[in-house]
Amino acid sequence: MHIDTKHFGIMEYDAKETVHFPDGLFGFESYKNYFPIPLEEGSDAIICLQSLDDKDIAFITMNPFLLSPDYHPEISDTDRRALGNPEDDDISYYCICVLHDVMENSSINLKCPIAVNTTTRSARQLILDQPEYNFRHCMKDITKVGEREVKHAGTAKKEKPVTGHKR
Repeated sequence: MHIDTKHFGIMEYDAKETVHFPDGLFGFESYKNYFPIPLEEGSDAIICLQSLDDKDIAFITMNPFLLSPDYHPEISDTDRRALGNPEDDDISYYCICVLHDVMENSSINLKCPIAVNTTTRSARQLILDQPEYNFRHCMKDITKVGEREVKHAGTAKKEKPVTGHKR
């Protein structure tokens, strides 16, 4: 299949690579199907989440565990059920970013991560009931830890990344 994307032009994709949001994303509830495009092949550090319904809708997301090793989203029972009751190891988390020309002026929303059931590819945007996370964390205030294995349940995993597409 082919898709005309906002940032990368026309790309090929397989339907099994898509991610489905039964409830959509906050503010974009009518857009349910997305194609994750890694900005760097083989890495889930930064992903463009491209809507399959509207080429002009795309979100830049980041693997929060690569930015903050102490990030520990606590998924509610309701959200876990909505994802199909996956085990922690079958959930990958990504956070939506607002990017600016100067990276240190960019921000990431750690309060409302996207949780993806890596088995079913069903996804849901959460609102964490954890006061330590805000809707807008400045990148300059977050220490980048680089690519390393993080021993934490539910991390975005290299062995089961949400992206399988090769550009």
